[in-house]
Amino acid sequence: MVKSNHNNWAVEIEDLVKKFGPFTAVDHISLKVPPGEIFGFLGPNGAGKSTTIRMLCGILTPTSGKGKVGGFDIYKETEMIKQNIGYMSQKFSLYEDLTVEENIDFYAGIYRLPQALKKERKEWVLQMAGLKERQHHLTQTLAVGWKQRLALGCAIFHQPSILFLDEPTSGVDPLSRRQFWDLIYEMAAKGVTVFVTTHYMDEAEYCDRLALINQGRIIALGTPAELKRLHMPAAVWELETDQLVATWRYLKEEAAQITELPLIHEVAIFGHTLHLIVEKGQDLSAILPAFLGAKGISVKRIERIEPSLEDVFVSLVEDKNKNDSGKK
Repeated sequence: MVKSNHNNWAVEIEDLVKKFGPFTAVDHISLKVPPGEIFGFLGPNGAGKSTTIRMLCGILTPTSGKGKVGGFDIYKETEMIKQNIGYMSQKFSLYEDLTVEENIDFYAGIYRLPQALKKERKEWVLQMAGLKERQHHLTQTLAVGWKQRLALGCAIFHQPSILFLDEPTSGVDPLSRRQFWDLIYEMAAKGVTVFVTTHYMDEAEYCDRLALINQGRIIALGTPAELKRLHMPAAVWELETDQLVATWRYLKEEAAQITELPLIHEVAIFGHTLHLIVEKGQDLSAILPAFLGAKGISVKRIERIEPSLEDVFVSLVEDKNKNDSGKK
């Protein structure tokens, strides 16, 4: 494996664009990721996350813009990039009709590792993935969590310095997700750069830094704490009621027009609760229960909470949509 000697940044892109006909999937994004960082790309399905990863991995050619991965140019040195990175897609890139051991052997062949090193790395993958006792099982018989760890092992078989994970925990149970992130932390501690896409807002909290992406554009960039502090100037209140949907619909459509209430900027459903975004300094704890009670809606609980990344993302997207509508 040839290493670049000019890799001050693990990933560096400037004004990157990818178009498919008239559709712009990635719209002038720029960012830099230092070595050893866990960098998260957070956004809904269709936001441009996977398209960006595929350009960085040398799978797709950008329409325009600049980019380097490990110091290698994403236009001219795609083969060098592929040799120096690990890539794990959300479909795990495994061969279902091969055994665990055969999948590992297949990837060992792709990376052309010497026989002695191949044996050592194969043992490590089986140990890391907890598949030592299942190495002769067909991959299609494994639970999703086992497949996930096997796919990770195959992606890092050649010990890459940069690892791209595209929605790696999609469809995986919470315990397996947590165990998977423990493995990511271990790799980052050894200096591996991890670039991960996700649409799980709670999972994004595990990253050192995040880019929030929507409709192909980066709408915010920073640490989870910075995003909450800089992009959430309003307060978030959590409301619990037995009439969740009816309350959401009422507050969304009508209450913002009623002067007895503080201005409610946004209302969103979060699990079995509602999150209300209002100006800081406003106290909803006494006003809202009485107001909703007069409408026949009972409040079980209401309290101010710390904003989540999902609150930040929803607020940013709503603000952008309002600004775009105002320009029309």
